[in-house]
Amino acid sequence: MDNIICIAGPTASGKTALAVALAKELDGEVVSCDSMQIYRHMDIGTAKPTTEEMQGIPHHMLDVADPQEEFSVSRYCEMADPIIKDILNRGKTAIIAGGTGLYMDSLIRGNRFAPCPSTGMREKLEAQADAQGMQAMLDLLYSIDPEAASKLHLADRKRILRALEVFYETGKTMTAHNLETQALPSRYHPLWIGLEDADRSTLYHRIDRRVEQMLQDGLIDEIKALLARGISEKCTAMQAIGYKEFLDALAGRCSIEDAVSHVQQASRHYAKRQLTWFRRNSAMHWLTREDGDGIHEILAKARQVLWEIDN
Repeated sequence: MDNIICIAGPTASGKTALAVALAKELDGEVVSCDSMQIYRHMDIGTAKPTTEEMQGIPHHMLDVADPQEEFSVSRYCEMADPIIKDILNRGKTAIIAGGTGLYMDSLIRGNRFAPCPSTGMREKLEAQADAQGMQAMLDLLYSIDPEAASKLHLADRKRILRALEVFYETGKTMTAHNLETQALPSRYHPLWIGLEDADRSTLYHRIDRRVEQMLQDGLIDEIKALLARGISEKCTAMQAIGYKEFLDALAGRCSIEDAVSHVQQASRHYAKRQLTWFRRNSAMHWLTREDGDGIHEILAKARQVLWEIDN
């Protein structure tokens, strides 16, 4: 087993606190695995750890992109993998913590990603989609790669066009490419730790409180500052949970109170999807958080897992 610990779980489950606590005990550094915390100037709405919460532990993969940039799982892996190697080469423990399952799994497996050459194919497909509509593009994908097409919604323009681009650029379907990648042995062999609540309603209550705290901490001002920087509300980063809802409120499309409710509901649904994703991992050691458990109780459970692995 590599000197790597992956801490996974839903939003507001306590991943950051556990990552910092283990890093302090194991001479580790934290590598964030959150698809939104990569963006600069987006701190409150992404629950990015504060300097106080980091407690002097180095944190990587925070603030590595501007909000208007298009970011991808392949770019995340390209940036994070050398960081992990550097941490390990210095004899330290790499603690990968976050809730973006696709990023975490891809990083650990060492996925090979289909190339994105600048041949003009992407632009050609974009123009075709504008002219013919996304139903025509999805139908085209069904004729080429029905398995990939069946997993995509008509509104998922980006992934539909990407699947078509991969086929036209490589001659292989996205399905074939993914199967080849999954057949490769994993690059790393970490200890997997998952956080869950004994009572799902406790997690949901904590999520609701976190959203209310974000508002008190100045989330509205953070969003206004992003808009003042010229960040379009249509860019991918601004469509994240916690931003798009309050953009609607600022534009008068709903009230602040309605926006809070929408963020809470979307966050609860997201937490459910995260748990579904991580529960597919048979190597996960689940730590069950009882009502009232704080970081000391969770850390004690993590220590027990570490002891069992070592013995």
